[in-house]
Amino acid sequence: MAEDVGIPCEDECAISSFPNLPESVHPGVLSGQAMMDLLQHAKENGYAIPAVNCVSNSGINACLEAARANDAPIIIQFSSGGSQFYGGKGLDNTNYRAAIAGAVSGAFHVRTMAEQYGVPVILHTDHCSKKLLPWVDGLIAASERYYETHGEPLFSSHMIDLSEEPLEENLQICKDYLERMDKIGLLLEMELGITGGEEDGVDNTDRPIEDLYSKPEEIYETYQMLSEVSDKFTVAAAFGNVHGVYKPGNVKLEPKILHKAQEYISEKLGDKAPENKLPVSFVFHGGSGSDVSDIQEAIGYGVIKMNIDTDTQWSFWEGIKNFEAKYHDYLQAQIGNPEGEDKPNKKYYDPRECLRAAEVNTVARLGKCFEDLKCQNILGLGKATEATNVLGPRRGGLPV
Repeated sequence: MAEDVGIPCEDECAISSFPNLPESVHPGVLSGQAMMDLLQHAKENGYAIPAVNCVSNSGINACLEAARANDAPIIIQFSSGGSQFYGGKGLDNTNYRAAIAGAVSGAFHVRTMAEQYGVPVILHTDHCSKKLLPWVDGLIAASERYYETHGEPLFSSHMIDLSEEPLEENLQICKDYLERMDKIGLLLEMELGITGGEEDGVDNTDRPIEDLYSKPEEIYETYQMLSEVSDKFTVAAAFGNVHGVYKPGNVKLEPKILHKAQEYISEKLGDKAPENKLPVSFVFHGGSGSDVSDIQEAIGYGVIKMNIDTDTQWSFWEGIKNFEAKYHDYLQAQIGNPEGEDKPNKKYYDPRECLRAAEVNTVARLGKCFEDLKCQNILGLGKATEATNVLGPRRGGLPV
């Protein structure tokens, strides 16, 4: 990407691989075998990669900064609503045109900047119910066009969430999509069971409790059917996950469901089971408020990706909130503050200042996510060099 847009790639940006990762894994957006090698490395080495929902360039940059600060890979993902917002709420979304355009725009931003930050990124889209399939169709078509020129897809992977449909329909549609996606190196994430709570307009707060837990037989059927097409798939199985944030103890996770599924499938596979007895790559949805012990137990059972949204939504807002509280008296008018009634306040209300405060707070919060997922010091690059020449608006950035 750097060559395409004429941006020099220097230092870490210019390396072709990382000291501690498979040779195929490189700075920038991964797809195909490089992506699979990274996910397999996560499973074999007992860590999961944070997958952060983003709705703006600022959020994306915070993710990339956090990934480099933690010497780690990251997954950046867009929901349909987040994609529409990225495209602009003033743009008509008939036939999901705004959501498609927004996601494609975000993808090019990630591709441009991921290389510059020198970190490997998986570029993903989140929940896509049956009614939203035209949105993903548009994104796969964009990847197919990109592939014709660049030999790789624009995105890395897409989630299709048909957990509300009958199992047979869920599996058949996912298989059909995987057949199309595998041709250009895209990975499919699918969901079994229901993630409770509410997110991005999908409300599962009143679903029966049994829907929140997947059965080993269902997971095996999924593994069997999709494996006929490709190994490029992951499963978001339900083990009590709930979207949103709740008081500690209110989320009743049962990670051993994943363990039982891995045992069941390994037994079915017999001699064809992998040596680690973890044939399925699982995805963890709805983890906010979960005990770290439950999260890390789930990683031991084959979770290689954990979605992050609620916590980073709060961290972004909290950064702005704290900035306003700190500089409140400088943010009430364009002119006039405690230093004098004729003193200008431009450097305080410049949007770059509060947005940077949001980024800094989010980078810090993501550090906890990387720690909880045991996803630190993965790349082997060591501590990041402090950025220089980064003074902010007018006479220099404000301390945040």
